[in-house]
Amino acid sequence: MTEFIFRSITVFNYIVFIYFITLNLWYFVLNIIAYRGLKKHMLRLKITKSDDQLLMKSAPPVTLLTPAFNESENCITSIQSLLKIQYPDMRILFINDGSTDDTLEKMIDTFQMEKAFLPQTSNLETKPVKEIYRSKTHPDLWLIDKENGKKADALNVGINYCQTPLFCAIDNDSMLEQDSIARVVIPFIEDTRTVVSGGIIRIANDCTFENGHITKVDIPKNLLAKFQVMEYLRAFYSGRLAWDILNASLIISGAFGLFRHSVVVAAGGYLHKTIGEDMELIVRLHKYCADNKIPYKIRFIPDPIAWTEGPETLKTLGRQRDRWQRGLLDSILTHINMLFKPRYGAVGLLAMPYFFIYEMIGPLIEIMGYLIFFFLIIIGYATWTYVLAFLLVAVILGVCLSVFSIILEELSFHRYPKFRHLLQLIAVAIIENIGYRQLNSWWRIKGTWSFMKKKQNWY
Repeated sequence: MTEFIFRSITVFNYIVFIYFITLNLWYFVLNIIAYRGLKKHMLRLKITKSDDQLLMKSAPPVTLLTPAFNESENCITSIQSLLKIQYPDMRILFINDGSTDDTLEKMIDTFQMEKAFLPQTSNLETKPVKEIYRSKTHPDLWLIDKENGKKADALNVGINYCQTPLFCAIDNDSMLEQDSIARVVIPFIEDTRTVVSGGIIRIANDCTFENGHITKVDIPKNLLAKFQVMEYLRAFYSGRLAWDILNASLIISGAFGLFRHSVVVAAGGYLHKTIGEDMELIVRLHKYCADNKIPYKIRFIPDPIAWTEGPETLKTLGRQRDRWQRGLLDSILTHINMLFKPRYGAVGLLAMPYFFIYEMIGPLIEIMGYLIFFFLIIIGYATWTYVLAFLLVAVILGVCLSVFSIILEELSFHRYPKFRHLLQLIAVAIIENIGYRQLNSWWRIKGTWSFMKKKQNWY
């Protein structure tokens, strides 16, 4: 019996090693692709910088959709920030999703809202709309008051009343930089096949904002927020930029994404019965366009920025990662028939397998691998060769790849200007692999368990 157990452990150890080696190979390849893509993007910015004003003359109208539920504390600041965005033709639809606090009253009083008529442009199924308001002081600011139906339902209401060819879905607690919409719209101007374009999300904790816009960038003091800065740099620079180049982006952040209105409506809008409505919609748009032989592009652009507050407590961060994992599983399993299908190109042959193996199954393999690693050390069966090999593939390579993400940031937009910022990020890239990464895997396992129990709450 003992011999069988140790044989099983040996076999699983091989699986763990293969997992970590292939995962880091994936990361390495994605980093190289991202580096080449970022160099090309920076060169393009230098060449076209003088043409920005010319591009804006042909910029299509955009509607910002910002759903809100009990956002009394943030709604005014958020809208004031959006009103300062520099874009030639932009409207704002604030969707009050049945808030039970004084969100509605604050919006009406602060922006001098009065009842108004706005025609529907589509008929996605949603909860009933109670009333529509328009600001007397800001004519391009509208408020839609509706019955509570959760975030996806609120976004669908915004889509139904959107009057422009493009809409931008943003979170109410996110702050866009003044030129973010002007930057994220460029793929639509340059290529009529573009159906979605997304920007980068950065952690705003301990940054300084004045009148709704950032004036000083800093590294958060809170350790958990520091870890998230590193995570976001790695996810966007080393991950999403590479997937964009491969034309296989599966995620455009729900906090900041620009969509072609007609294609989203044709694909059915946001699904109500999903917790990961942003990822699910992107995967479904890939499927819809491929199935209907519609030429399309889903783009990620690394310079338009939305700033968002990262959770600073284990409880809040754990709930967020639990929700993200549930959304991931829901999106991948809903469209599992795309897996390994050549008709979906790089999405079916690369992105879907990657997310299925490394994002869905991966956390369980990682946690089991760490547990067996420490178990063998405790009982004295771990050789130095095994320990060093495990640390190399599980920790050291991860540190190196995280540092490479910092290098990409430094070589491109350099948003963290001080030398101490660079030192802090390098330190975070090292220590996040000792405890925080494992905790993240545990949260994701809990998210998988929550998904299996059909827990689909958002608010």
